[in-house]
Amino acid sequence: MRIERLGRVPYLPTYEAMRAFTEARIDTTPDELWLCEHPPVYTQGLAGRPEHVLAPGDIPVVATNRGGQVTYHGPGQVIAYPLLDLRRAGLYVKTYVHRLEEAVLRTLADWGVTGHRVAGAPGIYVRLDAPHDHAALSGPRPGGDPFAGLGKIAALGIKVHRHCTYHGVALNVAMDLSPFARINPCGYAGLRTVDLATIGVAADPAAVREALATHLCALLAPCDPPRPNRAPPPRNADEPERR
Repeated sequence: MRIERLGRVPYLPTYEAMRAFTEARIDTTPDELWLCEHPPVYTQGLAGRPEHVLAPGDIPVVATNRGGQVTYHGPGQVIAYPLLDLRRAGLYVKTYVHRLEEAVLRTLADWGVTGHRVAGAPGIYVRLDAPHDHAALSGPRPGGDPFAGLGKIAALGIKVHRHCTYHGVALNVAMDLSPFARINPCGYAGLRTVDLATIGVAADPAAVREALATHLCALLAPCDPPRPNRAPPPRNADEPERR
C-alpha cells in the first residue's frame, strides 16, 4: 500500500480524486493510503438529514457518497483515506470497519489514552472523566444514554465501490472544536466531540498521523517505504482554502 502525504488540501477536490481513482482502478492497481488535513468543511453522508446541520455559517457543506450523517473536518485533525481492494486483501466490509477502528484505538494507546466503541455508533469514544482508564465500558450507560460520560474523538465513514474502499477515518488531535456545536455530530443531538488536547494530551498532529498510518498498514496491508509527497489535488474555486 502506497502512502501519500497530501498535507492540507481542500475537501471537495480530494473527494473527487478519491472517487476517480477508485472508479479507474483495475485488478492490479496498487492500494494507497492518503493522509491529509482539510480546511474547515462540513460533510454530509448519504443518510445525512438537513436538520442535523444547525448553523453552518460560512463553513461550506459538501454532500458526499460515504455512509453516515454530518461531520466536521478542520485543521488539527488527522485524516486517513485507505483506498483498498477488499477482495484482494481478503477482508469483508464489517472486518474492514473494525480494523479502521482498531487502528485508532492503537494510536490513542500510543499516547496513553483508552478509546472505546459504542454499539451501533461507528467511531471511537473516550471517557471524559478518565480518558486514561483502561477499564472496558460495561453495562447500560447512565440514564439509558449510550454516550453518557463519553466524548467522540474519531469519526468514520466509508464508501465501497466494486469491492474497493474510499473515504475513511478522522482523528481529532488539536483543533478548534466549536464548529461541532453547529451540527448534530454524526446525527446525534448533544453528542460531545473532543480531541486529544481537550483531554489533556499534548500531541503533534504529524506524529499522530504517522502512528495512525503505521497501525493502518499493520492491520490492512503492508506499506511501501516513505516516498516524496504527491502534489495535492487542485483547489476547487467554489471551496476557498482556509488557513
